[in-house]
Amino acid sequence: MNTVAEIFPPGEFLREELEARGWSQTELAEIIGRPVRLINELIAGKKAITPEAAIQLGDSLGTGPELWMNLESQYQLSKVRSTDGLIARRAKLYERFPVREMIKRGWIEASKNIEVLEQQFLAFFGVDSLDAEIPFCHAAKKTDPQDLPSMLQLAWLCRARRIASELVIAPYAEAQLRQALPRLSALLSAPEETRHVPRILAECGVRFVVVEPIPGAKIDGACFWLTESQPVVALSLRLDRIDNFWFVLRHEIEHVLQRHGQDRGYILDQDIEGSAGGPISDEEAVANTAAANYCVAPDEITGFMARVAPFFKEERVVLFAQRLNVHPGIIVGQLQRRLGRYDLFRKHQVKVRQFVTSSALTDGWGVVHTA
Repeated sequence: MNTVAEIFPPGEFLREELEARGWSQTELAEIIGRPVRLINELIAGKKAITPEAAIQLGDSLGTGPELWMNLESQYQLSKVRSTDGLIARRAKLYERFPVREMIKRGWIEASKNIEVLEQQFLAFFGVDSLDAEIPFCHAAKKTDPQDLPSMLQLAWLCRARRIASELVIAPYAEAQLRQALPRLSALLSAPEETRHVPRILAECGVRFVVVEPIPGAKIDGACFWLTESQPVVALSLRLDRIDNFWFVLRHEIEHVLQRHGQDRGYILDQDIEGSAGGPISDEEAVANTAAANYCVAPDEITGFMARVAPFFKEERVVLFAQRLNVHPGIIVGQLQRRLGRYDLFRKHQVKVRQFVTSSALTDGWGVVHTA
C-alpha cells in the first residue's frame, strides 16, 4: 500500500471506489453535499484531501477518514525530492561544531554544498573524519584538571595554532626568556607599553598570538607547543584590563618556562578569575604564583594593605603604584582579589587591547587573519 501511495495520488483510489460501487462523481457529490467540481479535482489530483473531505469520504465509503489522510500524506511525501542525507549531514556539523560562529569569524566559508563545508571542517581541525578526535585533547581546567575542552575551546585553540604556525622566529631559548622577564616588567607602568610584548617574546623564540574569544568558551589564554622547540602563548583578551593582561601573560610564560603541556600539546587556561579559590593542578598553582608575584611582590602588597587598612583611599593606591613603577590598575587588581571587592577603583583597570593587537598577530574584532 505504501509503495502505491507514493506513486499514485489518492484520487486514483477514489476513482476505483466509485467504480466498484457504480457511483458517478455527481452522485458522490450529492451524498457528501459538496460540489461536483471538488470531486473531479480530487480524482484528478488537482486538490489535496483535507481533514474535512477525509471525514466525508470515510463516512460515505465506509473506510474511515484515516485511510484518506494517510493516502494523502504519503502521496505528498512521495512528491518531495529526497535530500539524499544532505540535511542529516549538515545537522551533524551543527551538532558537533560551532558552525555559525566559525563562519561569522571567517574561519569557514559559508557554502550550500555540504561536501565543500565538510572538507573545510576537516582541514580546520586537522582530522580525516568528522567523527575523529580533535588532536588537542587535554585541558588544564581550574575546576577539574582532567576535564576535556569543549568544542568552542577546541575551535579557538585550533585557530590560534594555525596562525601561530605562520610566524617565523628563532628556536626557543629558555635562558633568553628568563632574562627577558625584567624587560617585560619594565612595561607594567602604562597600557601602551604592552605593544612591545610580541617583539620581546619573539626574540626569545616564543610565538605570541591573540585570538578573539568565542562567546561561552571562557578562555583567558593558552600555552601550547608546535614542536619541542616552538612554544606558543595565545591570549584571548577576554577581560580587556591591564591587570588581567599581565597576570595571564606571566601565567602562560611560566607554563613555557616549566615546559608545562609539552607532553600533551598544550595547557588551556579558562576563567582564571572566576576559579579563584577552587581546586587546581600543581601546574596551575605554580603559574598562578609566578603571575601574582610578578605583578606585585607579595611582601609589598601585604605591607601596603597592613599600613592603610581599613581605609583604602584612591590617592594612596596611586602613590603606591608610582613607587613600584607599575600602573595603578595592577595594584587595584591585586586588592580586588585579596579583599573580594571587585568594585574597588575599577576606573584604573584600563584597556590594553588596542595596544597589544597593534603589534601582535591577531585574529578577531573585525580582523580575519588569512591563515
